[in-house]
Amino acid sequence: MSRAPVWRAVIACALVITAFILAFTMSPRLGLDLRGGTQLVFETRDSPTAKADSDATDRALDVLRRRADALGVVDPTLVRSGERRIIVELPGVLDPRQAAEVIGKTAQLAFHPVTGQADAGDAQAVADESGQRLSLGAAAITGDGVTDAVARTDPQQGPGWFVTVDFRDPAAWQRLTGALACEQVGDPKRRLAIVLDKEIISSPQVDASVPCQAGMQGGSTQITGSFTPEEAQNLAVLIKGGSLPVPMELIEQRTVGPTLGSQAIEASAKAGVAGVLLTAAFIVAVYRLVGLLAAVALAVYGLLSYAALLALGATLTLPGLAGFVLAIGMAVDANVLVFERAREEYGRSPRRGLGAALDRGFRNAWSAIADSNITTLLAAGLLFWLASGPVRGFGVTLAIGVLASLISAMLITRVLTHLLIGRMGARASGLGSEGRVRAWVNRRDVRLMARGRLWLAVAAALVAVAVAGPAVHGLNFGVEFTGGRIVEFAATEPVTAETARRAVAEAGHPTATVQITGQNAGQSSGDLVTVRAGQISADDVAGIERALDGELGEVTKQRDELIGPSMGEELRRNAVIALGVALAAQMVYLAVRFRWTFGTAAVLALVVDTAAVVGVFAWLGKPIDGVFLAAMLTVIGYSINDKVVVFDRVRELWSARRRAPFADVVNDAILQTVPRTLNTGLGALFILAALAVFGGDSLRDFAIALLIGIVAGTASSSFVAGPLAIELERRSKQPPPEPPEPRVRRTREGPGAVV
Repeated sequence: MSRAPVWRAVIACALVITAFILAFTMSPRLGLDLRGGTQLVFETRDSPTAKADSDATDRALDVLRRRADALGVVDPTLVRSGERRIIVELPGVLDPRQAAEVIGKTAQLAFHPVTGQADAGDAQAVADESGQRLSLGAAAITGDGVTDAVARTDPQQGPGWFVTVDFRDPAAWQRLTGALACEQVGDPKRRLAIVLDKEIISSPQVDASVPCQAGMQGGSTQITGSFTPEEAQNLAVLIKGGSLPVPMELIEQRTVGPTLGSQAIEASAKAGVAGVLLTAAFIVAVYRLVGLLAAVALAVYGLLSYAALLALGATLTLPGLAGFVLAIGMAVDANVLVFERAREEYGRSPRRGLGAALDRGFRNAWSAIADSNITTLLAAGLLFWLASGPVRGFGVTLAIGVLASLISAMLITRVLTHLLIGRMGARASGLGSEGRVRAWVNRRDVRLMARGRLWLAVAAALVAVAVAGPAVHGLNFGVEFTGGRIVEFAATEPVTAETARRAVAEAGHPTATVQITGQNAGQSSGDLVTVRAGQISADDVAGIERALDGELGEVTKQRDELIGPSMGEELRRNAVIALGVALAAQMVYLAVRFRWTFGTAAVLALVVDTAAVVGVFAWLGKPIDGVFLAAMLTVIGYSINDKVVVFDRVRELWSARRRAPFADVVNDAILQTVPRTLNTGLGALFILAALAVFGGDSLRDFAIALLIGIVAGTASSSFVAGPLAIELERRSKQPPPEPPEPRVRRTREGPGAVV
């Protein structure tokens, strides 16, 4: 007896036990879109005295990290992205004005002697706290000379707040104050100007008790003024953090309220549970007892995926949850491929038994499963490489889900079915019959490829209608691709679009786009007011919120995203590159794995699928954003799976029937894979329907794009890729594939005894 089943069982048990331990001993790391907070993306810029290279960005990162720590933010995340970018995540910080002003302020701090009052025409003069213009000498101490700064209050000195500053070189402070003390009391030249980013934040006069040339000893001083507690704390953070080595520009900002995050988690959990239950019920109904075992393996898939996310320390985002749920479809696809092949094998040789049929089913389905999963991993890798923000989380989660689905189908399902297959009857197992779909197809002599050119003409007409959508209506690019700001407010009272637009216009933004969404927009409470504008500031957003409060009653800001123009252009460029590279990568892989004719036919069919989704979104006016990009690359991955399965069967049949007309081979391959296509497609549709119903507005468009793409991709495999392959093979001089060499079973020589 082979030891392979025993080793598979041992490995399966070890994986499940490890996953259980990880799931119950570690907590997931939630993204800001799930727990609430602010994400800032800064880009360093060259200055006249410094170049914004990787070293300067690293030094800037250290400064930002000290500021975030001094702010008291719990578990801040700061990482460098590329050579010039820094991503800052601040959980719980919901005021982007505070975050951007304190974290990203240039903070060029310096202590200057005052040389006198400035003339009216002096362009170099700087206004003090009262507006009086002063002439300043060269900086005596810079921000690098500060070792610590703390905001304090002392009841004995009064109710106000002040900032205590400690200097690295006490002698420098003593020399500066000693020189100023030589001036007459009341003379402006006795004053010291503390300048932050070319603005005087404090200009105290050296106390009369300080003797000339002796100066203030101890290397410490106090900055006083009419500070609020927040102002004093922010000033201390800036001074203590030090000066940034190069200027920085805020190019992206996302703020999500904790309420929206908790709602997203609840909605995604409902979608996941509903999707798993519906898919499990479907697979049990179709494949009976082996379907029930596959449903158990699906539950193990969920456990393995979750444990892998925990082990890798991956950040779970809202699109990532969608990828987690969507990968269930990949796990279903692998099981369906195996079971359909097992049904075929049992139908050919029922005397060999269910166990032998199942073994051959796993072995024969492996090629299609491996190819289809590799193509999906290519799409997931492109998402991680070219996307940004939460969409990257989708790529990571999808990749983990694909690998977990392989383990679920090829290991867990195999172990469970081998344990029980000998105790099942052929009919109860679900493998003893060919299935209703296959029986229906076999009763009819369907000749799909006899009208191949008609199908191609219909596909061309549909593509023309789809392309007309962007030509007539244009594409509704989201702020991720155009740059700008989008803010979402939750209203407690019924909202009408006219009232909301009037409030936004009165706040000084008449050109902003205002939309109302909700269960029954304008008729029930809980409506959402979405404001989309250009490069408006955080103060402008606060003004819009006040205006909406006045017109609509109390509103709560739930989401705030800012994309700079350079970032929007880059994301738009990367989106086009991602789609192009995805199509090219799939074609190259299929050309190497199969034939160039198959690869070209599959990619041209993918172009039809892509055009269909883009065209529908253009006609409906739905947004084209980062989530749409994730959906498109997922559609490409899913659609290529279907074509891989068809062409894998074409290659198998053609190698066995090398003299048969190629059109007949393609026709038979398509008909033989119809049960897998329908069962996998229905399983995915259950999951996407759950996402569309429970996933909320942000995931609804994602689910709609995938629904369109899966329907188009399934149809194009038969009616576009198949006929195209036939047309291309007529022009190809490459011979049909050779049949695989028979496997030779090696026999053991000798008694096998160990001596």
